Amino acid sequence: MTTIFDSNGPSGAGTGRVADLLATALLGPDARREHGFWRRLVTTEPFRRPLWPPPGPTPDERLALAHARLRALNSALDSAARPASDPRALAAMHEWLAPVDPALTTVAGIHYNLFLGSLLDHDTDSTRDLSDFLRLRRIGTFLCTEVAHGNDAAAVETTATYDPARDGFVLHTPHAGAQKFMPNTSPAGGPKSGLVAARLIVGGADHGVFLLLVPLTDASRALPGVRVRRLPARMGSPVDHCLTSFDQVFVGRGALLGGVQGRVGEEGVFRSETEGRRHRFRASIGRVTAGRICMSASAVGSARATLAVAVRYGGHRFVSGSRPSPPVPVIAHRSHHGPLAEAMATVFAMSLLHRRVLDRWEEAAAGPPADREAAERLVDVAKGWITWQARSVIVECRERCGAQGLLENNGMTELVTGVEGAITAEGDNLAIHSRAAAGLLLEAARDPDEGPAAAPPGGDLTDLRFLGRLLDQVERIWFARAAARMARVAHGDPLERWNEGSGPALRGVEAHAYRQAAHAYECALEALPSGEARERLGELARLFALRWVARNSGDLLAAGHLTAGQVEGLTDVSEQFIAAVSGHLPELTESFALPGELLADWPIAGARYTDAYDDAGASWHTAAAREPAGDAR
Repeated sequence: MTTIFDSNGPSGAGTGRVADLLATALLGPDARREHGFWRRLVTTEPFRRPLWPPPGPTPDERLALAHARLRALNSALDSAARPASDPRALAAMHEWLAPVDPALTTVAGIHYNLFLGSLLDHDTDSTRDLSDFLRLRRIGTFLCTEVAHGNDAAAVETTATYDPARDGFVLHTPHAGAQKFMPNTSPAGGPKSGLVAARLIVGGADHGVFLLLVPLTDASRALPGVRVRRLPARMGSPVDHCLTSFDQVFVGRGALLGGVQGRVGEEGVFRSETEGRRHRFRASIGRVTAGRICMSASAVGSARATLAVAVRYGGHRFVSGSRPSPPVPVIAHRSHHGPLAEAMATVFAMSLLHRRVLDRWEEAAAGPPADREAAERLVDVAKGWITWQARSVIVECRERCGAQGLLENNGMTELVTGVEGAITAEGDNLAIHSRAAAGLLLEAARDPDEGPAAAPPGGDLTDLRFLGRLLDQVERIWFARAAARMARVAHGDPLERWNEGSGPALRGVEAHAYRQAAHAYECALEALPSGEARERLGELARLFALRWVARNSGDLLAAGHLTAGQVEGLTDVSEQFIAAVSGHLPELTESFALPGELLADWPIAGARYTDAYDDAGASWHTAAAREPAGDAR
């Protein structure tokens, strides 16, 4: 077991030492400070999962539990502003809460990041009273998406018109398509206030989309002028997704979250240091980028937990063969442990890439605009890739657990639906990858002669440097194809040009994500001392790279970067590393540092999982009591 969270510090040798080193690679060198609080929190009440047997809680009861947990979380914090102001704390919160309660993760992420974070970012002179939100007397929510505007949120149609006579703004929803289409806006859980994205109209001029702080509900109903209607239940989620609209709702001038993007002064005149309505909008909703990091963190935490449960269950679920012989654990079969080994390589890649993105984002925050733009693009690429990979891993692990994995008490079904939400939240993956593709294509066009040197045929398929060069080439191949296809279209039709090149360009973004993840593996390996932990991580890194090379082997062969013999040998080399990783799956899951209390709440994670289904009134318990007493003579 890992000991990096124990007060006695890391163990001296053996498996524990390997798990500690790998956990440090996954969670960072300051794991105890960064993750310790959240890891301890999920082992306490009310964060433990309710025990079977059914009936389980209804959706409304689950939502009430999520809000009760939110209040317990807030009470446990030394300051409720900490998650909102510390990106590492915010990411760690999502990493540990997501496997426990996706609904809690949603309401906590909205409150601490999108709501409180935006308020803190824009309250530069500290004049706004945030005490109600810091003490959770009012829960914060965020209303940006509309029925008719999602990924094009810069075009939202809710209006906030400045009224000079009252020195404030009148919020209004002009038609059905402008209703806000967002979660957690009903009175469920307590009084709510929201940051509402609306078009700022001053003196008849449209200055773009800004955020305004608007009270939405009291403890039981929507406030005058605010209309909140529950949407149909969302797949797997008890969170109250709602339609919210406004009918001439007045708020004071101080409700506007201003900054460099613009303010309305005391004289009622709009001024801005930011040119262009789209740039003002992006400055207003800057917290969405942090939200994408949080979606990656949620996906990473959920995938690790699901994989740990699947590995444990595979080790104590015994099956019999066709010949008379002792039963064996199902994980002994290649058909079972192979997919889990590949999932382990992917989960490590996801975790390492997530930490790389978090590091880059923090470093770029105080840097020049070009650095921030590059870091934000990496956030977008990682969010899409990590959440998609998490879905594949979670679904694979669920399947490896058979019918048991479909039962809610074993935790997996919630995580399957939870990751679907992460794929769409803070910008649909396909939309943000399309934006990243445009940026990466432009970057490649500016530096056509830059890029990795050609990988000479005849390299060793077990050499990480050679595999890394192949991953570089895959990215170059796809972006070159995209550029060539777009060049065939006249410059006057940008949509047609994009449609012509978007297919290979999006494959290029996927290749870029794989290359970044492989580089994260490389950096983690360099940080480890020689020994067993480095060997384990090297096996995972090679398996991860080989799977991507195999998927693109035809293109690499055609471009002269692989020989026919190397393509033929890919299967044998991949199987070599599948076998190596499979032999250490239980030890590798120890590096996830999942607390025993968390795993105990999922029956199939324990060797005595059948005890969860025991029946005290069944014949195997009552038969002895029914047998007649023996002859007393």
